[in-house]
Amino acid sequence: MRSQTDLERVLTARGVNLDTCSDRELMYALTAAVRQLQKPMDHARGQRKLYYFSAEFLVGRLLRANLINLGLLEEAERLLAAHGRSLAQVEDQEPEPSLGNGGLGRLAACFLDSIASLGLNGDGVGLNYHYGLFRQRLDTGRQTEEPDPWIGPESWLLDTGLSYQVDFGGFSLNARQYDLEIPGYENGVCNRLHLFDVERPAPPPAEGIRFDKTDIAGHLTAFLYPDDSDEAGRLLRVYQQYFMVSAGAQLLLRELEEAGHSLLELDRYAVVHINDTHPSMVIPELLRLLTSRGVELEQAMDLVERTCTYTNHTILSEALEKWPASYLEQVAPQLLPFIRALDQRARRRSDDPRTAIWDEHNVIHMAHMDIHSSAKVNGVAELHTEILKNTELHPFYVLYPEKFNNKTNGITFRRWLMSCNPALAGLITQAIGPEWQRDAGLLEKLLEHKEDTALLERLLAVKEENKGALARWLGSRGTEIDPHSVLDIQIKRLHQYKRQQMNALYAIWKYVQIKEGHTPPRPVTMVFGAKAAPAYTLAKDTIHLLLCLGKLIERDPQVSPWLKLVMVENYNVSAAERLVPACDISEQISLASKEASGTGNMKLMANGAVTLGTLDGANVEIARLVGEGNIYLFGRSADEVIALYRDNAYRSSDYWQKPELERLVDFILSPELLTIGDAGCLSRLYKDFIAKDYFMALLDLEDYIAVKERCLAEYEDRAAWSRKMLVNIARSGFFSSDRTIMEYNRDIWHLTPDGA
Repeated sequence: MRSQTDLERVLTARGVNLDTCSDRELMYALTAAVRQLQKPMDHARGQRKLYYFSAEFLVGRLLRANLINLGLLEEAERLLAAHGRSLAQVEDQEPEPSLGNGGLGRLAACFLDSIASLGLNGDGVGLNYHYGLFRQRLDTGRQTEEPDPWIGPESWLLDTGLSYQVDFGGFSLNARQYDLEIPGYENGVCNRLHLFDVERPAPPPAEGIRFDKTDIAGHLTAFLYPDDSDEAGRLLRVYQQYFMVSAGAQLLLRELEEAGHSLLELDRYAVVHINDTHPSMVIPELLRLLTSRGVELEQAMDLVERTCTYTNHTILSEALEKWPASYLEQVAPQLLPFIRALDQRARRRSDDPRTAIWDEHNVIHMAHMDIHSSAKVNGVAELHTEILKNTELHPFYVLYPEKFNNKTNGITFRRWLMSCNPALAGLITQAIGPEWQRDAGLLEKLLEHKEDTALLERLLAVKEENKGALARWLGSRGTEIDPHSVLDIQIKRLHQYKRQQMNALYAIWKYVQIKEGHTPPRPVTMVFGAKAAPAYTLAKDTIHLLLCLGKLIERDPQVSPWLKLVMVENYNVSAAERLVPACDISEQISLASKEASGTGNMKLMANGAVTLGTLDGANVEIARLVGEGNIYLFGRSADEVIALYRDNAYRSSDYWQKPELERLVDFILSPELLTIGDAGCLSRLYKDFIAKDYFMALLDLEDYIAVKERCLAEYEDRAAWSRKMLVNIARSGFFSSDRTIMEYNRDIWHLTPDGA
């Protein structure tokens, strides 16, 4: 690797005075220096190239991550320390790229890191959102949304000077290509994330995130997932998706032709990965482009089916996109003949109407198109894949059993342990050596230290240090917490199936218990971090309930010494990097069968948190790896939940009318909360609990409370708890995104000659 003077040499050449420049000036200087040092690095090579299409790439701040992968982190920290500067303070000035929102985008970012670190020939393809989902404000007692700008005059974006014409119904736009460089971990490789943008973006909205959704030319790349509560918003999403896939497909074919390859060898030299259904239109777009260049339609469909692969991330109907044909007639009418041809091809293979691409209601099913027209289809956790095969996508599995496979998600330990928790990473290296930094599976060596009292005590001390750091960070944002309390953390997108509202009912139960004199052995701090989609009313109502409960608890002198409820404003990657190392109890409480995988569970586990959760998604695999004594499980099984839905057998009234649950639900409309909160928001939540409760929070509530109380009690045996922590860290190595990507390459992409 480079000598340790390279970074200083580049900074000196740029005229940076480390003693006098501001933290912001130093951040920009370091960004430019790292970009300069990345310039000579080579893109990974290989006969077949991956184009990973995704609506989201939640990359987080890049300065520290890139310094780690370049092997320059220690040099940077020493250099800054010699001038009385702190890298942590400098990187706090870095804006976080607003290119994603939740697990889908964070997974895609981890995958790009692993693809580069494994030296695989692959790039990402997405959109260059200017304002992300939104910047969340909570100071009014409810969520409000503002733009989240991140693109400044100096950023990590590289303007390639390339653009591609994208033709819509009645007008065209140029898609300008910007790149983010993705360096591999100490291997000299630097791949790319290609981001497409309109050439003349409109100025930011004058008020909140409201803008003219019909102004496609100006606002197409403004926001991730524009509000789809009206037709203009839904159409804008279709415009976004076609803009991304058309530009990306043109980029692919340009690179194929520049390399001297025939279009008829598309599948030999390229693989197009469709990450969830947002990029599905790449399939008919490739057909359109190939046939426009002289390839026969049937031959083009064969080529595309051998080239494309598809990951399904959910069984939720809202995320299995279906678009009225009239929308595509308006946005990209040139695609309709090709989608019709794909549907006819599908009907020749199966007469089951459940597998149609274009249904009798003139609706186009994107997931159906992906499955018919891809070489491989995968789920993202063992349970999720089995549900897809046996229930949700069973007719397709019968038709294409050879296409279906599982690829359990993973995270990059470079970001989610080495970077965000250097104290724990250092302790692990002292115990088992540094090799785990390249092969996370070697963390299992920690199991040899289960009875090492000194190591276990140090493990607890590191956790306390991280809790103290989190307390200081929250304090700087105006929220005080007790760093010696139990940190019970639920951080993920706000959605009813993730059941933050069940956790809120536990907070009510705990509040009542303390009021009745049943104090816990030590204080409990409940921390939430989540954004709710702007049009998702019940999710925003849940945030309001949590904020009201936080105020109620804080104002009660009998309860506040023992219980705290915190909602972290504008939860993002940077906030997660502070919360994850400090967490004691990892809340993974989704309704069994509804969470495809989760990756927060993996990050928290790797940092020594113990999971409290349902047997859902990757929790099933976590439970198997760590063993019954090192995880806290509750709730009905996926099979039981599926049966309840199938038989329409769940009645929320069977549960909320139980006296012990009724008082918790009724508390939502209690005078105590109504004096703090909005009656309309709280009434909607209350009515949903008693009339619907679609994701069955009340079904598992009693079991949840009992298991959570047992978890809190057992936390007090600090020696036993430290062993649980160690087992979780040791077993977390399976969930490395490097492992996941090696499996994708071996079974799906075959980017190297031997598919290794």
